[in-house]
Amino acid sequence: MGAEMRIGLYQFPGSGDMGKNYETIEKAVSQAASQKIRFLAFHECALTGYPPLEVPSVSEVDYAAAAKYKECLRKLSIEHSMYIAAGSIEKEKDRYYNSMLLFSPEGRVGIYGKRALWGWDRDNFVPGSQQGIYEVDGIRMGIRICFEVRFPEFFRELYRENAELCLVSFCDISQTENKERYELIKAHLRTRAVENVFTVLSVNDISSFQTAPTAVIDPNGAVLLEMERNKEGLLIYDYVRSEDSFGMLGRKRISDELVDGCP
Repeated sequence: MGAEMRIGLYQFPGSGDMGKNYETIEKAVSQAASQKIRFLAFHECALTGYPPLEVPSVSEVDYAAAAKYKECLRKLSIEHSMYIAAGSIEKEKDRYYNSMLLFSPEGRVGIYGKRALWGWDRDNFVPGSQQGIYEVDGIRMGIRICFEVRFPEFFRELYRENAELCLVSFCDISQTENKERYELIKAHLRTRAVENVFTVLSVNDISSFQTAPTAVIDPNGAVLLEMERNKEGLLIYDYVRSEDSFGMLGRKRISDELVDGCP
């Protein structure tokens, strides 16, 4: 079937110290390069810290420093011939976006701004407007952020665009251990994979107790790989495009009918 890609998902404790975050990301990129990883992903707001849990508010982020570190990430992507996806806060005049940045080995930077905003997100950000689908070595990949996993409509958009992979990046943490929430979010991820017949990649922050997994889930909802909770590290997955199973073909057939409005 062709397309193959080695994918890395790196979970680490984010903070409001951008220099420290970047240092961790840089070390992770070096580790990933030694493992011949082509696509490496980090959590929501991994570069800047997530407000107010890791940085007090968007107004207290040093955007000049953020621009410098983003340029460093762009150069790292080129140097290691690696796609790098990392969360950051983007500022446009007086508007702030909770964004995922996708750095390509050719030096391009894609931006996806989170659209499902509630609570702290609504206090700090405005919704993005990008579709969030990208070509990565000929593979169509969607990107979604945290709370969006609760809403199937955001993922149906990706199905309509023939996505094969979907990255969901989280800063979903709690001050106390919450296994029930962790399993609930994992169930959402499994459902999004099954109903849209694509592989889901998830990566989460661990600056406090982790309440969403860093994991790989196949189009049939099987959890192929999952990082140990609350432990920093790199999860490696070798994606290989394969033939659709009978059940996958059936889900696509009915989904196409529903998308076309004629069930």
